[in-house]
Amino acid sequence: MTKLRLAVAGAGLIGRRHIEMIRNSRACELSAIVDPSPQAVDYARELGVPVFGSLGELFAQDKPDGIVIATPNQMHVDQGLECIAAGVPALVEKPVADTLERGVALLEAAERARAKMLVGHHRRYSSIIAKAVEVIGAGALGQIVAVVGTALMYKAESEGYFDGEYAWRKGPGGGPILINMVHEVGNLRALVGEITEVQAFATSATRGFAVEDTAAINLRFANGALGTFMLSDTAATDRSWEHTSGEDKFRYSLAHTDQDDCYLVCGTWGSLAIPTMRLQRYLKDEDRSWHKALDKITISSEVVDPLSAQIAHFCDVIRGHAEPWVSVRDGVQNLRVVDAIHEAARTGQIVRIGQG
Repeated sequence: MTKLRLAVAGAGLIGRRHIEMIRNSRACELSAIVDPSPQAVDYARELGVPVFGSLGELFAQDKPDGIVIATPNQMHVDQGLECIAAGVPALVEKPVADTLERGVALLEAAERARAKMLVGHHRRYSSIIAKAVEVIGAGALGQIVAVVGTALMYKAESEGYFDGEYAWRKGPGGGPILINMVHEVGNLRALVGEITEVQAFATSATRGFAVEDTAAINLRFANGALGTFMLSDTAATDRSWEHTSGEDKFRYSLAHTDQDDCYLVCGTWGSLAIPTMRLQRYLKDEDRSWHKALDKITISSEVVDPLSAQIAHFCDVIRGHAEPWVSVRDGVQNLRVVDAIHEAARTGQIVRIGQG
């Protein structure tokens, strides 16, 4: 099968990870980089591919089979609309937009055009999440009553995360609620179901940026379950999905064994700790008591790099062999929950979440 030609817009941290996945893929090849920065020009020369300053420049000379949009959040919608107008399938990095209003505009345009577009909530392609969704969906935990989650890490200023071309992370459109929590919302919706209400506290007391660095969040799900979530990018711990799952290649391999957990999903019959996949449950109704021991097992799953799986799926979508696992509509719903968390933190009120 002829390899699909994919271009990547944005040659920053996540853009380069996508480029790595494309270059390692049997289904596609890198055709171009779209990024006006001098660093991108040097990087493209190193890889032996053309570089363009904008999507408009690219489309004027070439029409690749697909585009990966890995630019700053504020650019996602405009570039997504350019891809729709050009009839080029796109994988738009998360969050799908920097505001809910703009995300809805992109959704409406994509659905009008029946565009082949998916959103880069790559954890949905994790073999761990897939297995957890399977276990919970099969009823192993009984009725879900509670979920506890954490995304706690320390983003080092010394590594340039907030400087230069990444200085946008200090202001609106940045911050861990939008950058990190939007991933967690996607996972929680897959594991537990739709989120209908939120409460939240947020603070920027540690860094003093215009956006939060820490948040405490309460969640209500449509099935009646309740959840709590602690989020911070100034916390000196590794209780985050990136670390506990082994996704952060700078610290762990995907198959590492020295694991903690970042999610605990609890039901009336048992609980599942994720990503270690430690399942505890009662086997008989007469055993269900806090004074009696639960049966304990660890569920194994295949080790798969979710970014690699996402690129493979994008190729299947382009070829018409699959529908997006995370559609623009899904991406907008994740953003709708995040928007509600921001509003709850700002107002101190419970915020109800619509289903769009």
